[in-house]
Amino acid sequence: MSRAPSPLIDGTDLPDGPVCVGLSGGLDSTVLLHALSQSPGVRDRGLRALHVHHGLHEQADAWATHCEQVCRAWGVPFTLRRVAVARSGIGPEAAARSARRAAFAADLRPGESLALAHHRDDQAETVLMRALRGAGPDGLAAMAVSTPFAAGRLWRPLLDVPRTALLEHARSHGLTWIDDPSNEDTVLDRNFLRRQVMPLLRQRWPHADTALARVATLAADAVELLDDGDAQAHAQVATADPQCLSRTGLLTLPAARRARVLRRWVASLHLPPLPGNGVARIESDLLQAAPDAEACFDWHRSRVRVWSDLLHAGTIREALPVGWRVEWNGAAPLPLPGGGELALHVTRGEARFDAPVHVGTRRGGERIALAGRDHSHALKHVLQDLGIPPWERERLPLVSDAEGQVLAAGDIAYAAPFDAWLRERGGRLRWRPDEAPFDAD
Repeated sequence: MSRAPSPLIDGTDLPDGPVCVGLSGGLDSTVLLHALSQSPGVRDRGLRALHVHHGLHEQADAWATHCEQVCRAWGVPFTLRRVAVARSGIGPEAAARSARRAAFAADLRPGESLALAHHRDDQAETVLMRALRGAGPDGLAAMAVSTPFAAGRLWRPLLDVPRTALLEHARSHGLTWIDDPSNEDTVLDRNFLRRQVMPLLRQRWPHADTALARVATLAADAVELLDDGDAQAHAQVATADPQCLSRTGLLTLPAARRARVLRRWVASLHLPPLPGNGVARIESDLLQAAPDAEACFDWHRSRVRVWSDLLHAGTIREALPVGWRVEWNGAAPLPLPGGGELALHVTRGEARFDAPVHVGTRRGGERIALAGRDHSHALKHVLQDLGIPPWERERLPLVSDAEGQVLAAGDIAYAAPFDAWLRERGGRLRWRPDEAPFDAD
């Protein structure tokens, strides 16, 4: 790793690959871009700036123009990305942050590091805010200097630098930056901490920022030790399906470890973090539920539910519409209502049925004649015997011939004649339910 000559990041290991600076145009990101632009090593490996245009303020266009002009003056390639901020009940700050991170993730190139200008004051505010929300060691660990992100890494080289040093750097180099008026709105939690709480703390404890940042470091050290045990416990209760955990296995773990495993599992599935009462609800409503119960816990379009000895977690998906039915010739993948698709693949001949088939929802009472059996079976019992959970059965498309005989239940069960037809062509059906991952913050 090489070193940058700027005093702000002197002694900080630089990434080996190219760097993309998330440039808002404010003081912090402007100073970061300026400091990195002064390093020949960084420029040689590739330095660029990315501005995300949220369109939430009347001056948003002017801010984008300012960022482009700054980059032109410093000879740094500039990229502008416009995003639509979805108001999904998570608050304006969180919604904007989610849209911004999604834009960063989509734009980041393989092996590139996304440099963000979070500094020590930001770290202190984050620790305090998370403590007020009742966070444990994982939350108090706050922001890390470097973590994997999208196709590359997320890098925060200024995390140990106080904001006063950034302001001094900007003034000594004659930099200009944008002051976002929304940063003065103390209705927003972080602004309230920044404008009212932190100044008061510093009056009594001048080193409050350093102390709170130290809390993050100590919490991160503790989390690193806990993670090893969490990984072992997770492996003990995991199943062949990463979306399922063994309830019996979970109940053998100490409650504190079980809570950490549940959060780790949810994070591994790229679902939104469990809310504050999430673990308690899973403990009371799901882990103790009867095997035939239909208990579940929902949050942010995600769901944990019980089935037999299993807990299953995933995105909430609607069942196929009642009575839905379409004709399909197999030549192109068939989009399914609510997302996902059904596709025909063959290795010999043309990917097309001899005659169009019908694809639709289950209506109840269907039967299927499986290969190697001398009589038909109730489809309901076949799916139960195959261990297909109820939430998959709700979205399972049925393929039938013109007479209404069931040829296939998704790609899970084939009727004998259809199975033979596929074998002759080296073919198979592929059913892909839609499971879009959550972009965690």
